[in-house]
Amino acid sequence: MSAQREKPLIGVLALQGDVREHSEGLIAAGADVVAVRRASELDRVDGLVIPGGESTTMSKLLGVFDLYDPLVARLGDGMPAYGSCAGMIMLASNILDTRADARHLDALDVTVRRNAFGRQVESFETDLEFAGITDVPGAAPMRAVFIRAPWVESVGGDVQVLATVPSGPAAGRVVAVRQANVLATSFHPEVTGDHRVHRYFVDLVRAA
Repeated sequence: MSAQREKPLIGVLALQGDVREHSEGLIAAGADVVAVRRASELDRVDGLVIPGGESTTMSKLLGVFDLYDPLVARLGDGMPAYGSCAGMIMLASNILDTRADARHLDALDVTVRRNAFGRQVESFETDLEFAGITDVPGAAPMRAVFIRAPWVESVGGDVQVLATVPSGPAAGRVVAVRQANVLATSFHPEVTGDHRVHRYFVDLVRAA
């Protein structure tokens, strides 16, 4: 984070997904926010949120907007990033059940399975325990909304598992991870009004 800024400036990749909702969560968590569609906008930010959407389409749009290579470079330089749902897929190093021509950002040492929980009609909600958020005194569980969501099949040695599905057919599946400055969730915290994941990420950006 720039020493000249009172608040971190966090970009929201504005190609698909819940750009407005993520922006509202970040502002509530104490950040300034800018929509990112150009490399010049990416150059300004202290961190970046990659919203949900459709990961193969998002990978194409990164090329159309000439953002793919600049984004890979910023991530390689240690820029903090947070991806929700399709954003998790984009940040992963290995993706199962994707198209052969889809590109990803290789910023998280995880293997992710696309649409792992099933089709749109099989979307669901559950309460999660989230390391670093719900494990403080008096904290409530986190309500998590899964919409055609991925899950993490495996993690590398430097990846911290932050949350897993507590019960049901997908019990134990990993749905939130962090590796250094990169955070990802399978679920959509921006749709619930609970800004704790955004606050977690803003704090991560401040410390970077």
